[in-house]
Amino acid sequence: MSPREHEPVILQMRSITKEFPGVKALADVSLTVRAGEIHAICGENGAGKSTLMKVLSGVYPYGSYDGDIVFQSEVQQFRDIRASEHAGIVIIHQELALIPELSIMENIFLGNEPTKFGIIDWVEARRRSLDLLARVGLRDDPDTPIKEIGVGKQQLVEIAKALNKSVKLLILDEPTAALNESDSQHLLDLILGLKGRGITSIIISHKLNEIEQIADSITIIRDGKSIETLDVKADGVDEDRIIKGMVGRTLESRFPDHTPKIGEVFFEVKNWNVRHPQIADRMVCKDESFFVRRGEIVGFAGLMGAGRTELARSVFGRSYGHFVSGQIYKNGKELTLKNVRQAINAGLGYVTEDRKTLGLNLLDDIKTTTVSANLKKITHGVVVNADEEFTVAEDYRKSLRTKTPSVEEGVAKLSGGNQQKVVLAKWMFTDPELLILDEPTRGIDVGAKYEIYGIIQALADQGKGVIVISSELPELLGLSDRIYTIFEGAITGVLNKDEASQESLMKLMTSATRKAA
Repeated sequence: MSPREHEPVILQMRSITKEFPGVKALADVSLTVRAGEIHAICGENGAGKSTLMKVLSGVYPYGSYDGDIVFQSEVQQFRDIRASEHAGIVIIHQELALIPELSIMENIFLGNEPTKFGIIDWVEARRRSLDLLARVGLRDDPDTPIKEIGVGKQQLVEIAKALNKSVKLLILDEPTAALNESDSQHLLDLILGLKGRGITSIIISHKLNEIEQIADSITIIRDGKSIETLDVKADGVDEDRIIKGMVGRTLESRFPDHTPKIGEVFFEVKNWNVRHPQIADRMVCKDESFFVRRGEIVGFAGLMGAGRTELARSVFGRSYGHFVSGQIYKNGKELTLKNVRQAINAGLGYVTEDRKTLGLNLLDDIKTTTVSANLKKITHGVVVNADEEFTVAEDYRKSLRTKTPSVEEGVAKLSGGNQQKVVLAKWMFTDPELLILDEPTRGIDVGAKYEIYGIIQALADQGKGVIVISSELPELLGLSDRIYTIFEGAITGVLNKDEASQESLMKLMTSATRKAA
């Protein structure tokens, strides 16, 4: 008997079926969650995890799906998010619903402000916000604008908002996807702390080591169907067992076998200095130098805020910060890249870490997005050839195994992992000599990661250079031929694949002491 079987059931989702035009996203999915547990939902991208939670939280209202939601022994008919929140169900989406210009306090109480005689009581709001922030372990001033705190702290603000709404069931969709290891661990500890206070949580995550660490039970969804529910402790669940349920088979290796074919140095950045875009006396890139060989996969490791993305974006057509000094060389010739178009024309491509804000236009369809960075390739005269546009997008859909009924589907309707594949296709279509990948597998399941690793290796085998920025050290270690480390805007060292380990990288990532490249 499972040690949790005596706990009362707080939620049942019975035979949930949800259809969109041309696709059945959920087919007869059932789920049982017991009070006070942490229940994980695992599955590949496009399996239906987020769709199921949107049904539960009222994003997809009653009447738009078949099946029943039973919460606290009552059948629910949520018409919108407010209705589910009133019942005590709060969802925190992967893309956080915070307004950057408003303060922490204003975001916590937005739409739910304490009032006195019909007027917002800011004294009470501040008192309550200090209490809520203390409960989530956030010590920042409640008047601090959201845009001035990191993503990890923003997650804590979202949880503070949920606690203000008297949450009984907290749903977290990829809560640690954008966080480094220390911020992730802090958030996981907080979720465990909430469990100790009797709050039930449902967590969706592709980080299987975290699921194994904190989950009591796991429901696996595959191709829109609930496959099985595992009791983590009673069933002796580990990462390999979760993967087998997700993909329907064992995954022998997390990385494809690869023998690199590394050539000569063809891309160099020397003595690169860049100022912060708003803070004039703050340098985000401090005299940084690095190089990339043909056929080489080069990793960049660093803690959140170390300056990895700032370096990549500033090199890619000075799209971040104020350029101070430095040189870029390709094939021995100096380049001057003052904007993104010049960077693309010079053979650079850049897959951004924030696909929704910087990588995609969510109003476009897949085929438009795929060709958007290199329209001239399919333009005859001044007219885009629609047949070529469709063919190109369809070829990438097949080769990247993007799950979509059609390339004419809007990118906003895709799962996060499939959106990432579209962004990757967009930059592959520019045929870059150097492709910069910033968190390329963020929010992507283990099977899709394997596919993307294979694509990265294939690009390197074509003689291209690939830069990979990742917060996951095992990913960098498994994929890279060399790894640079960054600390506070400066490159502190570089390690070859055979000498790099999590320990050696972490030492360089947390030290200002430079080592020779």
